[in-house]
Amino acid sequence: MDLNFEQLPFSLLGKQGRDRLRQAVEMTFLSAGTVILDAGDATDYVYVVHKGVVVEMDPRAPEASARIAVYTDDDLFGAITVFNGTSRYRFKVEEEALCYLIPAELFQALCNEEPAFADYFQTRLAAKSQLLAERREGGVTLAGFMLARVSECMREPVLLPADGTIGDAATELTRHGVDSLLLEAGGQVGVITKTDLLRGLVEEGLTPRSPALGLASFALVTVDLDEFLFAALVRMTRHQVTRVVVMAEGRALGVVELPDVLSFFSSRSYVVGLEVERAEDMDALVLASARLPELVQALMAQGVRMRFAMELMAALNGRIIARAFEFLMPRTRAMQCCLMVFGSEGRGEQILKTDQDNGLILEEDLNWPELRDLSRAFTDTLVRLGYPRCPGGIMASNPEWVGTLTDWRRRIRRWVGQGDDAAMMRLAILADAHPVAGQVRLVERLRDLLFEHCSHDEILLSQFARPVLHFATPLTLFGTLKTRDQTLDIKKGGVFPLVHGVRALSLRYRIRETNTLSRMARLVDAGHLEAEVADDLGGALAVFSELRLRQQIKYLSAPGAALQAGNQVSVAGLSSLERDMLRDALHVVNDFKKSLSRRFHLEY
Repeated sequence: MDLNFEQLPFSLLGKQGRDRLRQAVEMTFLSAGTVILDAGDATDYVYVVHKGVVVEMDPRAPEASARIAVYTDDDLFGAITVFNGTSRYRFKVEEEALCYLIPAELFQALCNEEPAFADYFQTRLAAKSQLLAERREGGVTLAGFMLARVSECMREPVLLPADGTIGDAATELTRHGVDSLLLEAGGQVGVITKTDLLRGLVEEGLTPRSPALGLASFALVTVDLDEFLFAALVRMTRHQVTRVVVMAEGRALGVVELPDVLSFFSSRSYVVGLEVERAEDMDALVLASARLPELVQALMAQGVRMRFAMELMAALNGRIIARAFEFLMPRTRAMQCCLMVFGSEGRGEQILKTDQDNGLILEEDLNWPELRDLSRAFTDTLVRLGYPRCPGGIMASNPEWVGTLTDWRRRIRRWVGQGDDAAMMRLAILADAHPVAGQVRLVERLRDLLFEHCSHDEILLSQFARPVLHFATPLTLFGTLKTRDQTLDIKKGGVFPLVHGVRALSLRYRIRETNTLSRMARLVDAGHLEAEVADDLGGALAVFSELRLRQQIKYLSAPGAALQAGNQVSVAGLSSLERDMLRDALHVVNDFKKSLSRRFHLEY
C-alpha cells in the first residue's frame, strides 16, 4: 500500500519529494474510540486516512455542535498542528482506521523545499481556521458569501461638494470614520482618499484651504448593485485597488472597501470563485475547476443547506462553462449567439459535475464557417474541465443542438408532431434551457416558442407528463420501503417523477423559471399548486438530494462511476431516522403522481 500520489496535495511534489515520503511513511491501525490528538497536544506526525473514519471535534463546544469535520479515505489531518505547534481540536477515531503516518519533521522539510506543496496547506489551513471560527461565532455560511450581493456589503458614500477644500475633506473623513469620499464635478464622479490628501499636503505643498478637486481621481473601478460580492473582490484584485464604487445610471450609490469584504467572509468558496474569475487561460481554469469536489465535501461536512449548496455549485459550474466559452469563441461571434445548458445544470440543481448538456442559439443569418470546429473544441475543453461527453449527444458539437430561432422553431414543431417518448424527452430537455454566455435574451425567445407550441395542447401535455409513471415508487402495499435490505434507485423512484412533474406543470402554465423549487413557488403564486404540497415536495427533493449526494461523494475518486453509483441508495445502510425520512418523501412523490395523473388524464 502506498500514498496516492496522483491526487492533491501529493501530486504537487517532485520526484525527490515523493521518494522521500515513500521511504519514511509508516502505517498504523487505530481502533474505534482512540483519541489521536487532543486539544493542546503537539504531534509527531501528519496523518492520511487509508481506511476508516476520523472526526475532528471542538471539546469546548456543546456535544450537539462539537463535530467540526469528518476525515475518510485519502483525507489528511494534523498539518495545522505541525504549523501551530499544538492542536486546537480533538481528533478521534469513529470507525476503526488505517492511517499513514508522515513524520512531522519531514513534512516541514517538504513544505520548506517545495513551494507549491507548502502553498496548498497554507491557503487551505488559513481558510479552514477562519471557517471554524465563524462557525462557532454564528458567522456567514460558505454559500452565503458566494451568493451575497454587493448591496449587502457596501456603505453609503460620503460626498464632498465640487468646491470643497482639503480641510473639508479631512473633516468629513474623520467624522464618518472612512478612508475615502466621493466628489462630483462636471457630471463625473471622482474619489479622494486619505493618501491623496497626505500627498497633496506633503508632496505638493497644498494647504487645508486648497481645493480638493485637483486631488480627485475620476478613473473609477465600478460595480453594479446586484453583482456578486466576490466579483467586486475580483475587480479590486485585477485593478490593484482597495475599493470599488457602486453605480447605477451614472449615480454613485455606495462604496465597497476591501477590508469590509474580507471581514464579511473568507472561505474555500471565495477562493474557488476567485480562481475561476481570475483565470487568464485554460490551464488556470482547469485548476480552478478541479477544486470543486473539495468544495462540495466542505459544504457537506459543514451542514450547508442543500438548496444553498445547489445554488452555489450551479453558479460556479455556470461560470466555469461560460469562461471556457469566452476563451474559445471570438468575442464578436460570442455576442451573436447564446450558450445554454440543460438538465440539472439548467435547473441549478447540480452538485457534482454531470455529463455535458448544452446547445447554441444563433442569430438569424449568422455566417460563421468556423463554428463547427470551435464547437468541437468547446466540447473537448469541457471534457478537460471534468464534464464528460453526453452519451445522447446533447452538446454544442452536435448540429442537432445548434441553430437559429427559425431552426429551433422547426425542431419544436417536428417533435410536437412526432409525439413519441423520444420527442417528449427532447422537449423536456429544452424546457430546462438556461443561458450561461452570449445573448441571454435568445433563450427567452426560445422559451416563447416552446410555450407557443405546447402550453395549450392538452393531448401533447398528457404525453409530455406521462413519463412520471414510467418508474414505480419503491413502496409496498403497506407503505413501507420495498428494499429494506437492498438498494433502491433514488433517481428513478424519487427525483425524476418529482422534477418532471413540476416541469410538466410549468410548461402547462408558462412558468419561465427552470429551478424546481422556483417553479413550485411560481405555481403556488399563480394558484396552480397548493402551498402545503409545494412545501412537502421541496422537503422530499432535499431528502433525495442529500442521500444521493452522499452516495456520489463516495465515488469522487472514480468520476465515471459516480452518478450511476450515486443513484443507488443502500436502505440497510441508512439510520432509522433516514429510512423514515426517505419513506415519507416517497409517499409525497406517490401522492404527487396521483395528482398529476388526474390533472393530465394519465393512466395510473
